[in-house]
Amino acid sequence: MTAEEEPTTIKKYANRRLYNTGTSTYVTLEDLAEMVKAGEDFVVFDAKTGEDITRSVLTQIIFEQENKGQNLLPITFLRQLIRFYGDSIQNLVPTYLDFSIDSFVRDQEKIRTQMANAFGPGALDVVGDQVRRNTEMFEQAMRMFLPFGGGRDQQAPARTEGSEPESGGKTDIEALRRQLDDVQERLDKLSDKKK
Repeated sequence: MTAEEEPTTIKKYANRRLYNTGTSTYVTLEDLAEMVKAGEDFVVFDAKTGEDITRSVLTQIIFEQENKGQNLLPITFLRQLIRFYGDSIQNLVPTYLDFSIDSFVRDQEKIRTQMANAFGPGALDVVGDQVRRNTEMFEQAMRMFLPFGGGRDQQAPARTEGSEPESGGKTDIEALRRQLDDVQERLDKLSDKKK
């Protein structure tokens, strides 16, 4: 294995600071998230004990992303995942999840292509813009409920051109949901065949 293929070593100190030994700089969880997105592999060790704590740091990154409102994990999934801890099939869950996510990643481009063909090349952008607008309105609404003056004096979200949902918006979202259900059904069938 060459030095380029070896994962970067990150050390976590008692003061919770993370140190990237590859760049000789301190990094944040946000920096590590960017490394993951860029495809950079790294391992995290406790600086004092030498224990590999990569899993807990990656879990922390997911927690931080979820707290920012980028909710990727549905509540039902999280509840079911918690139920698996201590269950007799607990050891099978990581293998199944690895297989499922690998299948999804392999089919990701095909899914994008199918969505683009079904709804046009800008379909994902339209859905993304709508989700972004909904998230902004939700965040502004939540600020109104913050204690200590977070929101009462905040203005309501200004309507921008195109912020009104189009009449076909619900239909498009329902079609996307049907397609996602179809993809999940296919993934379930594939995983049944592998068993």
